Amino acid sequence: MLGYAAGALRKRSLLGEAARRSISSSAVLHARYDNITEAIGNTPCIKLNRMAPPGVNLYVKCEFFNPCSSVKDRLARAIIEDAEKRGKLKPGDTVVEATSGNTGIALAMVCAQRGYRFVCTMASSFSVERRKVMRMLGAQVIVTPAEGGGTGMVIKAQELAEKHGWYYARQFENQANPDYHARTTGPEILEDFKDGDLDYWVTAYGTGGTFQGAGRVLKEKLPDLKIVLAEPKEAPLITSGTKQERTTVLGEFGAPATRHPAWTPHPIQGWTPNFIPKIAEDGLDMEILHEVMLVSGPDAIKTARELSRLEGIFTGISGGGTVATAIEVCKKAPQGSTVLAMIADTAERYLTTPLFDEIDAEMSEQEVEIGLSTPGDIHRTFA
Repeated sequence: MLGYAAGALRKRSLLGEAARRSISSSAVLHARYDNITEAIGNTPCIKLNRMAPPGVNLYVKCEFFNPCSSVKDRLARAIIEDAEKRGKLKPGDTVVEATSGNTGIALAMVCAQRGYRFVCTMASSFSVERRKVMRMLGAQVIVTPAEGGGTGMVIKAQELAEKHGWYYARQFENQANPDYHARTTGPEILEDFKDGDLDYWVTAYGTGGTFQGAGRVLKEKLPDLKIVLAEPKEAPLITSGTKQERTTVLGEFGAPATRHPAWTPHPIQGWTPNFIPKIAEDGLDMEILHEVMLVSGPDAIKTARELSRLEGIFTGISGGGTVATAIEVCKKAPQGSTVLAMIADTAERYLTTPLFDEIDAEMSEQEVEIGLSTPGDIHRTFA
């Protein structure tokens, strides 16, 4: 929905600082591209003016400005282009992947643009609208039992890849994922905070691609930067200290062998599957992490709603979780600190989730009262 503006932002780097400052805040910078995937990236960092604790600068990097409204657009482009360069994909081939939704939507977009067939496996616990968006983009969605969680849908994708000879994207182990963030997300942040005025960077992990890829670049250029990783309180996998068991699949090591013992169901879709991804674990081994902080599902939902109502930033439960964590970081940070939090996707991915439980389709009593304050007729019922 908001992705149309992403490509325009690419022109920021082509403008001098004086020129950028002279453009009014209402101006739109336009750009032309040969295909939709070229519009991926260069998402904006936006300051929070009503939710940040006093004396601290809190920004959010809004990945919903990507064409299909999530950070996973980067991952999808990275994996498909890498497979093409290595000769793993040819015209008419099929790509298969396990996903909670955003990766599947992004892969469906890139495959549609490239002319590949895309088959997704997804646990039934994830929101229905994600399945519909993927199918709208031409994908086929194989729904797996909710009780199997992330490992269940991964196993199904592995089986399908082996049975049919399809290209298995392996988002949780594919190094093309974090490497793309190292080439794009990290440098974008450095450009936006090129005065070195970034003290904390807060992100979460789904695959760990953003954390590992952007994180290693940021830490190299800003050695004093404190990187904070958010994790669901209901699923403290990294916090537990228990290693993830791994196995070899299709000749590649790193896939989860079993569900992690510290995992329990949580409402922050896209975060922390029921295993620690290999990419996330590799990021931890790089010793770029300052701290892991836990956030509850209810706090993530509450913060996502506040972002909409107080800041006009329309994000999902995962974005709420990251910002809730960042606010806690702000409370402990020295005065004058600058904190940046990643916002992964849009609230439109969560219409059938608890995020919208308090949002009615029918008019409230107050809305009916406003409607009746003038002579024109209205539909008078209310929830």
